[in-house]
Amino acid sequence: MKKTVENELVRQTLEDFEARVKERKSFDSQWQLNMNFYMGNQYCDVGYGGFVRETDKQFFWQEREVFNHIAPIVDMRLSKLYKIKPKMHVLPSTNEEQDIYTAKVGKKILSSITSKLNLYDKINQATKWSEICGTSFYKISWNAELGQVVAINDDGKVIKTGEVQISVCSPFEIYPDNVTHENLSECQSIIHAKAYTVEQIKQIYGVEVAGKETKVYSLDSVTSALGGLGLGGFATKLEETTLKNSAIVIEKYVRPTSEYPDGRFIVIAGDVLVHDGELPYVNGFDGQRDFPFIMQVCSDEVGCFWGVSMINRLIPIQRAYNAVKNRKHEYLNRLTMGVLTVEDGSVDIDDLEDEGLAPGKILVYRQGANAPKYLGGENVPTDFEKEEERLLKEFSSLASVSEVGNMDSVSSMSGVALELLLDENESRLRYATDSVKNAIKDLAKQVLRLYRQFATFPRLVKIVGENGELDIFYFRSSDISSDDVQFDVENESNDTLTQRRDMIFSLLDKGLFYDENGKISNSLKTKILEDIGFGTWENKIDLEDLHIKNADNENKRMLAGEDVEVKEIDDHQIHIKQHVASMLNNVYNGDTDRVIEKKFLKHLNNHKENLKGE
Repeated sequence: MKKTVENELVRQTLEDFEARVKERKSFDSQWQLNMNFYMGNQYCDVGYGGFVRETDKQFFWQEREVFNHIAPIVDMRLSKLYKIKPKMHVLPSTNEEQDIYTAKVGKKILSSITSKLNLYDKINQATKWSEICGTSFYKISWNAELGQVVAINDDGKVIKTGEVQISVCSPFEIYPDNVTHENLSECQSIIHAKAYTVEQIKQIYGVEVAGKETKVYSLDSVTSALGGLGLGGFATKLEETTLKNSAIVIEKYVRPTSEYPDGRFIVIAGDVLVHDGELPYVNGFDGQRDFPFIMQVCSDEVGCFWGVSMINRLIPIQRAYNAVKNRKHEYLNRLTMGVLTVEDGSVDIDDLEDEGLAPGKILVYRQGANAPKYLGGENVPTDFEKEEERLLKEFSSLASVSEVGNMDSVSSMSGVALELLLDENESRLRYATDSVKNAIKDLAKQVLRLYRQFATFPRLVKIVGENGELDIFYFRSSDISSDDVQFDVENESNDTLTQRRDMIFSLLDKGLFYDENGKISNSLKTKILEDIGFGTWENKIDLEDLHIKNADNENKRMLAGEDVEVKEIDDHQIHIKQHVASMLNNVYNGDTDRVIEKKFLKHLNNHKENLKGE
């Protein structure tokens, strides 16, 4: 009976997947067309059956050179979007000392994963997918096989702390339940489908499945994604290759319903049911279970799930530009090489075709016949030049970029006009930059929620502190109480190093960084040098920071049961504040006993006595 139920579930899921493949077919063709045009394979179109095919020449002598303006335009947009590297912080849920402390822990966690998980590389990868295809996805999951080893059970299996895993999914891997939904929140279910070899499936899921050949597209001979079932990849040529001995793994995520209050998560490898259970992650708002995906788009399309790429708009312009340039060159070839008229039987035609009328050639023709001659040519029409200029302007207009770097166009502009032009150029990318930022913010929230769900063991985290020193701290799930992530700087995408320097120097001239004594603190000096591109060049550490770190070290020693003496060089006010905060966070939360509490109180009283003496 159980086997029958499993087989029925597999059948229903595969039928659902095939229906979604057919529904998404037209979008697949457009994405493949976009990628071909980006890579320079621009003599192709969507043919019968929705497949991308190469178009043929009308005449053998036609030129079909590609003058690719799409690639530099996309690269220019990507170079601007790649600058988005916002610094994130976590807002405390309340004004209580404990919540403020946990918010700081959350900020440190986000700082640590940025480098540990190569977050910026993944953001750049997702941004490239969204710019070319219109849509990309982040998948945030928990991998219990990663992290530090904490124990080995009786069976010899190694138990690790686990770690968050962030991967980028192309739009070819994601299947919504309805393409008319405008975002993930409207979808009731999502399917993530990807091809693996049977060896990979056995290693990941522990099941054996029958392998077969799966049609794929390849980039530089490296398989990137599925092609045969509506999944695709970058293609420099329109030739399909095959991934041998492989199968499709389908992951279906279903939102919570009355029948399944914690949602449903189904995994099928090939035609074998691997898993059927609840949604694995408490990653939604207010402790709800949700999809482990975050969506990023280039531009929204009303009433459609998938975003729209700039390349969709540029393809007609690119085709027209290639046609104009090639027809112009053909016209020039006729003018320079000419078209010969020859009387029938007057010369050796084969010899004339092979060598033409080379300079110094002795041409022998039949006595009494007319000598070969060139047809009269005309000058190149000015329409070619005008149309070429119009198309170049349309490129920059439709692509939301402008040729600000063209010295001929900006040399006569005033500084105010140039500044307005730069602002307008940046504002054209506002929608794309906002989508990237929102995706990063949602990603950070899901990361914190997964740590709160799974980080049951104390975890060691290393980050670089504000003074360039290595900061090491431990945390566990109880140390994460808030996932309200915000950005420190909202205009990160537009804030270049030169603009930042000009702004800081202007603020310095206005005296906004000076205290009541007309001085700048060492910590603020370090921060200013960091912001203008010198990092910790001055290498001055604020004395207050040293006292805070010294007090934190004393807290750790007292929590371990040591007796700590008060030193004459201590800043007693700072030490009292840090020790009280540690007691509120640890001593009075049931984590320590009465002996440690007495050690803290004795140490605090010594600081207070020394403070009175001063």
